[in-house]
Amino acid sequence: MKDFIEQFTKLLEIKRYSYKTIRTYRNAINVFLSAFPGFNPDLISQKEIEEFINKKVTVDNISQSYQKILVGAIKFFLNDMLRKNFKLNYLMPSRHEHKLPSYLTKEEISLIINSIDNLKHKAIISTIYGAGLRLGELLQLKIADIDSNRMLIRITQGKGKRDRFVMLSVKLLNLLREYYKVYQPKRYLFEGQKGGQYSPRSVQAILKIAIKKAKITKYATIHTLRHSFATHLIENGTDIRYVQELLGHKSIRTTQIYTHITDVSKSNIKSPLDTF
Repeated sequence: MKDFIEQFTKLLEIKRYSYKTIRTYRNAINVFLSAFPGFNPDLISQKEIEEFINKKVTVDNISQSYQKILVGAIKFFLNDMLRKNFKLNYLMPSRHEHKLPSYLTKEEISLIINSIDNLKHKAIISTIYGAGLRLGELLQLKIADIDSNRMLIRITQGKGKRDRFVMLSVKLLNLLREYYKVYQPKRYLFEGQKGGQYSPRSVQAILKIAIKKAKITKYATIHTLRHSFATHLIENGTDIRYVQELLGHKSIRTTQIYTHITDVSKSNIKSPLDTF
């Protein structure tokens, strides 16, 4: 099993999958192989794979998104790595989930940021929200990516291996300058105590503590800050095409989900309960 995982990881790296995708696919294949002790690629059947996915859906009640990850990882493992020819697309969910992203209000974001006393931690959370970044994009930021002359932040090789620019807030620039004078990072904008990239778990812990300190009762993650960034831009009247570019979405349909949040809140439609 260990050899399979190592080979699987190596091929994903050769194919230039992102660190996050590699980690996700590795975990998925661990789950798959654990269900087949003494796994033999020459003996596995399509029926067994189908039964495995069926059990995950009906018994373990996995989400549609995790089902896609499992099937995608298994396809890559069997067909790309082991040179099999399994037709597994039919195991993908045929109906799309339409979940609205959770977000925080501007007031809640302000409470969270202002509850952080540590200068570095405040700069990290402010950068994620102020530029609408994914966690991986924040960790990849280098000092040279902050262009104070043009007031832009360069995002290199974001999701889908696409580069883009986002706006650099004046408030954020001032905060980053203050942070830089104190911490003097060498390469990455935010570095660990021993140098190198900052830990993703540490960033998540910063937000968790800040939410608790700010007495916010909503469930929120680092990605909630990105959802909030997009929602607040659309609420302010920013054209959705610009929001799409700032978020680095390949399709406008992905960005349009935020309009479902703002359309209701901005409308003047009253509930019939308020009419009598």
